Amino acid sequence: MLVYLRLFKESFSFALNALRNNKLRTFLSLLGVTVGIFSIIAVLAAVDSLNRNIKDSLEGIDANTTYVTHFSFGPSDVPKWKRENFESMQYDDFKFISKNIPDIDACAYGWFGARETIRYESEAMSNVNVNLSTNGIYRISNLNVENGRFYNDVESISGSPVIVLGYEIAKGLFDNLDPIGRKVRIYGRKLTVIGTLEKVGISTVGDSPDEQVFLPINYVRKFKSTKTKNQFLAIIIKPKENIDLDAFENTLKQKFRVYRGLKAGEINDFFVSRFSGFVSILDALIGTLNGIGWAISLFSLLVGGFGIANIMFVSVKERTNLIGIQKSLGAKNKFILFQFLFEAIILAIVGGLVGLGLVWIIIIIADNLATDFKFILSAGNIILGFSLSTFIGLVSGLIPAIAASRLDPVEAIRTGM
Repeated sequence: MLVYLRLFKESFSFALNALRNNKLRTFLSLLGVTVGIFSIIAVLAAVDSLNRNIKDSLEGIDANTTYVTHFSFGPSDVPKWKRENFESMQYDDFKFISKNIPDIDACAYGWFGARETIRYESEAMSNVNVNLSTNGIYRISNLNVENGRFYNDVESISGSPVIVLGYEIAKGLFDNLDPIGRKVRIYGRKLTVIGTLEKVGISTVGDSPDEQVFLPINYVRKFKSTKTKNQFLAIIIKPKENIDLDAFENTLKQKFRVYRGLKAGEINDFFVSRFSGFVSILDALIGTLNGIGWAISLFSLLVGGFGIANIMFVSVKERTNLIGIQKSLGAKNKFILFQFLFEAIILAIVGGLVGLGLVWIIIIIADNLATDFKFILSAGNIILGFSLSTFIGLVSGLIPAIAASRLDPVEAIRTGM
């Protein structure tokens, strides 16, 4: 055992001396591996950061939340021309579902994605995301009121002229003023501010609640028609916990079919989608991005690996005479093999560490510049980068090392002279 440890130590020392004596060649070898490791880890870190921020943005929404809409969130077997003729969800549909479907914890009807200008005296904010919904959206979306309150069931049903502001909207319109009880103008009408929401932060999926306002949809239904197919009108359901979701969905579909007068054999003129399905689509997208990142970055790794292999072959050729002398003095094939193999591995590991260091520095800078979007460099990616660089060095240096260890000492001395 001591013999092998001494062999490793001597081989390692010899490899370090060789690298120090050929600084330019060492730098060029490091550059290839550094670029390769940097490319892969940077892409994986970016995708991981995106995935983490998306999941954080969606964390407050129950995965079992169910949407009833006249359009499909994903691919559908229903032809497009049929889907375009489906009637959008109406308030009466919402009332039927909320009263007749069992095991509902919360239910809301909403018109989402509307954009309007909101004003307070001389202050105005344009292109604001207006969330027109019944008060059930408060529980489903896990919103938290910082000041005041959210509109109640009576205000929701009657369509009271009240509004709840997201954190950024309240800050932009009122600055240091208390907005509660003040009048804002939207749709050319005045509404009373009854609440402001707690700050949530940036959202990577749509607008953050900070940048939205919430008001009863029945207020807007008094002067705007919901009989339109090009708007995001939906009934959102939060089922009770620990129920059979498939049975719940089947009951919902059957009862809603009867309500809409659909006969046996006729296709549903509505779609029922779970939020978990949307999460699955996001997971598939993240997986695709990871795959694309790997495919692109592997080319950089191949270039780095070939660079190390090429330089190692040159190194073997330059030191052929020295290899012959070492063998003539009793050096075994293992010593020669480890000598060149360690040289390749050290090159790759140092290059990999430099690549990881660059990614880490960029993430720190980006994290400081983007206060809401969190960049991460996971321990798994660090281990992956280190392992990949070691593997590249091992594979790239193996053939040159074997070739060097098998040289005939007499021929090696003669060739090197």
